[in-house]
Amino acid sequence: MPTAEAGRSPDHQPGHDRRAPGFEMTGEVVLHRGQVITLTRATFSDPGGRPFERDVVRHPGAVAVVAVTDTDAVVLVHQYRPALDQWLLEVPAGTCDVTDEPGEATARRELAEEAGYAARELRLLTRCAITPGFCDEVSTLYLATGLTPVPVDRQGIEEHHMRVEAVPLSDFDALVDDGTVIDATTILGVGLARRHLAADRVNGRS
Repeated sequence: MPTAEAGRSPDHQPGHDRRAPGFEMTGEVVLHRGQVITLTRATFSDPGGRPFERDVVRHPGAVAVVAVTDTDAVVLVHQYRPALDQWLLEVPAGTCDVTDEPGEATARRELAEEAGYAARELRLLTRCAITPGFCDEVSTLYLATGLTPVPVDRQGIEEHHMRVEAVPLSDFDALVDDGTVIDATTILGVGLARRHLAADRVNGRS
């Protein structure tokens, strides 16, 4: 089975490895601990030594899977998102909420549970910070190909009302342009997936 993360350290984080000189985190107090997130008040000092505070949301991270069929359609799910009180059309995704579960295993589990597919090949697309202004969540995006149907196993209340839709890649940009797709991870993931698939065709992989 192809390795999704070959050549990358599992501890690899997105962005620059160098820290901005002079900034230092000096403390952190937990304000609220929820089922998934933890809200803290963190204290820092700037390069001039002046202290400041920020509210920070701690998140265990997430995975998202851009699953592309043999007919060049991307598998999307309609899911109700309570924070927005809105239905979103997005790629299958989920929180890294199983202790010590590798990212690739989480991605395969979420793809099966939500969309009802297994993938012959899973490739790492990127890792990205979702809302770095206040949250430390990092999402790992994968490209899944060679899809075969498997039984769904939806867990949450919202997931039980989820609908699956295969959208031709050629139609995806129009859905972004008209506001049907607004999920940033989905927009980024599909864009990267198309680039990888185009390179595959040039190199004779498909």
